[in-house]
Amino acid sequence: MPETWWKEMTAALDALADVPPPADREAVREEYLRRVIPEFTGHQVDDVTWTTAHGDLHYGNVTRGPHILDWEGWGRAPYGYDSATLYVYALLTPETAAHIRTQLAPVLDRPEARTGLLTVCAQVLQAQDRVDFYAELADPVREHLAHL
Repeated sequence: MPETWWKEMTAALDALADVPPPADREAVREEYLRRVIPEFTGHQVDDVTWTTAHGDLHYGNVTRGPHILDWEGWGRAPYGYDSATLYVYALLTPETAAHIRTQLAPVLDRPEARTGLLTVCAQVLQAQDRVDFYAELADPVREHLAHL
């Protein structure tokens, strides 16, 4: 996507993250991430910085506008969760993943984004036996986790 698309997408994600996390909507439950992150990634969860997130920000839910579609799962999630989803889902194509990682570095490079990234990785590994896409993505996710 062109640079203007990435600037607009980043601005949209920043604006969304600036909305105070709703108390009554959870995209990711804290009990869930505290269980699956150690179980599936071997990493521990420290303090969690919560923000508002789309909650299902994959490539089927964004357009060339960019417009973000399919909002039924929005709510509270760890900081960086949406950016981490876009990045992790691209790991099957390393060149694309590297570009996305660069574009989303202002979010993903922040220490508080680690929990969001670990959550997405844990979700992929947890679902690898049930979802073909996640099964294909599991090895690149494990490689990524080895470098964290």
